Amino acid sequence: MATADTHNSGGMTRDLIVYVCLLALAGIQFVIAYQDINTSQMFERMLIVAIVEAGLALLFFMHLSDNRGLRWFVLIFTVAVIFGMQYGWPDSSRLINGVPWAR
Repeated sequence: MATADTHNSGGMTRDLIVYVCLLALAGIQFVIAYQDINTSQMFERMLIVAIVEAGLALLFFMHLSDNRGLRWFVLIFTVAVIFGMQYGWPDSSRLINGVPWAR
């Protein structure tokens, strides 16, 4: 029978490595913020770093790397929410601008 110590060996070092990686990614965002680049380049670079940072945090601190079913649930739920938000954009544009053909 495996005890908690043998089952969780290396868990703290893995968490520390992930934490250091998250700190490094935050430092990279700080460096990108003070670069002299245009807005679209900064947006692209920050978005890439933020996606990597969020993926790393989700995988390790929400234990998605350990639980395959939970990983699929989070992925499907996130995609469904994004599709639902995309479904609402045309209606919000119509509400703001009105319907041009209904004059």
